[in-house]
Amino acid sequence: MKVYTKTGDEGVTSLFTGERIEKDSPRVEVYGTVDEINSALAMARSFSNVEEIREKIFELQKILPRLMADLASLNGKKMLNDADISKIEQEIDFLEEKLPPLKNFVIPGDTKAGACLDLARTITRRAERKLYKLSRFEEISETDRIFINRLSDYLFMLMRTEDYFAAKKSAVLV
Repeated sequence: MKVYTKTGDEGVTSLFTGERIEKDSPRVEVYGTVDEINSALAMARSFSNVEEIREKIFELQKILPRLMADLASLNGKKMLNDADISKIEQEIDFLEEKLPPLKNFVIPGDTKAGACLDLARTITRRAERKLYKLSRFEEISETDRIFINRLSDYLFMLMRTEDYFAAKKSAVLV
């Protein structure tokens, strides 16, 4: 099978559920932005010196295609569920226990991985804004909306953790 299909040459693309829509539709904008998150996470994972952070990023990278499938589907079976949200909330709580309390604004960039995680966080915020805009016109799963909101919080915590443990020269979270 060839990578190119020539079916998108006229400015339309296929959704996961088979419908054809314009490439600049709000729906495509949302799942395309989620795809950008995954690319930023790939950079973060490649730069991270903390094995547990690399593993957590990899687990996220396996979830994001399911979110994209949800967003690229009309009336299809939802791929994300409440357990995905609960898992991220548990991860946030776990990381928060490992870090000192925030007393100031965080300025990202102490590490390359931390900077990439912060980039992923800001892309996630953009995806969330696009998702809410889309939800004014089309039905969006509540699970998807909540997940993307939690995702930005989780990425913030991963960034803080990466930078904190890199500065301490300690790469063990357990």
